[in-house]
Amino acid sequence: MYQGKKVAVVLPAYNAEKTLEQTYREIPTDVVDHVILVDDNSTDRTVEIAHQLGIHHVIQHERNKGYGGNQKTCYNKALSLGADIVVMLHPDYQYTPKLLMAMISIIGNEVYPVVLGSRILGGGALKGGMPFYKYVFNRILTLTQNILLGEKLSEYHTGYRAFSKQVLTSINFMHNSDDFVFDNQMLSQIFYAGFQIAEVTCPTKYFEEASSINFRRSMIYGIGCLKVSLIYRLCKWRILKSVLYN
Repeated sequence: MYQGKKVAVVLPAYNAEKTLEQTYREIPTDVVDHVILVDDNSTDRTVEIAHQLGIHHVIQHERNKGYGGNQKTCYNKALSLGADIVVMLHPDYQYTPKLLMAMISIIGNEVYPVVLGSRILGGGALKGGMPFYKYVFNRILTLTQNILLGEKLSEYHTGYRAFSKQVLTSINFMHNSDDFVFDNQMLSQIFYAGFQIAEVTCPTKYFEEASSINFRRSMIYGIGCLKVSLIYRLCKWRILKSVLYN
């Protein structure tokens, strides 16, 4: 626990057999009460390795539900265990678990209810090997989203995120997409509900085993993010209603 608050780290996994152990070994178990791995119907030994490592809770989807669908299972399980702070950490070791303590402490001390690990602050993305076209795409997309949402995040596309229980129980994340755009829908819901978001500088690593999406999927994702931001703005202007913001 941290400051009397129960902490859960959720690992949305898909074919993470090569990086899971390294990720798990760096989780600070002195403050983390539960580690939850949700395997999205991997075709490798991810689940077997998770059990060998002694991970507290391992859930295996019988069919692939997608990145968003995986997170839904992660957060629901964490809430069912009574977690007050929930951190999503990718088990592909693209984001360092060494920042968990910093992110947990920000929420645990009630400074902010949401914390993102930003690859853009401090130039961590390019230093870590992010392809240049993805970096440019990220910057343009983030600028557009900030304008539409009226916010000032350095990026909306990091997969390293921490939430308070209050945030997770206040938004309708179950209405979100099961695909990658889930992340952006969730951030828009958080802003719509009036919560503030903190960011911490996060180094990142791009290598063969790290999860990534190809150019075509990146374009589909980008269009989806713009659609989310536009719907958010229309709902704020009361021109449109959406189940995402009920």
